[in-house]
Amino acid sequence: MAEEAQIKELKEKMAQERGKLLSALERLSDEEASTPLKPEEWTAKQQMSHLCEMDAAYRAWVEKALEEDGVNLDGVRGEPVAIPLERAHLHPGSEHVAEMRRQREKTLVLMERMRPRDYDRTATSSAFGTLTVMQWLRSYYRHDRMHYAQLRGEEPTYKPRYRSGKEPDQRRPAAAG
Repeated sequence: MAEEAQIKELKEKMAQERGKLLSALERLSDEEASTPLKPEEWTAKQQMSHLCEMDAAYRAWVEKALEEDGVNLDGVRGEPVAIPLERAHLHPGSEHVAEMRRQREKTLVLMERMRPRDYDRTATSSAFGTLTVMQWLRSYYRHDRMHYAQLRGEEPTYKPRYRSGKEPDQRRPAAAG
């Protein structure tokens, strides 16, 4: 069973990494947020939409694991977010940041309902294998850390471990504006 110290550390890291990321994003002009640092990379706006979508997806996976220990997550999707990836460039950065805050608040509300033993429940996806709820939740701050490094033009120290060994292409065509 997860110990209170582990849960506290998880919440602190989630707040710290998200805070650092939001601070960096809030300093970007709309033009900077719309321009990738390197060709073939996502813009900050696309990264923000992606982060919101993943917040919702991770949360749906955790909720499913809380409902049924050992559940298969293939086909489980998070709720639609206010600014989907393909519409990222149609919204100002401030709207993206507000949506990031809303999505994380929903996750924190879910976590407040959880008991220490809930963190040991498991769920399996074809992309990541079998993880505990604690591991799924740790993905939040690690994912934030990865995108923070990308925003700074640095090579991320964290990269998700996909069972296939390579990251799937998550890009989608932009919506016409």
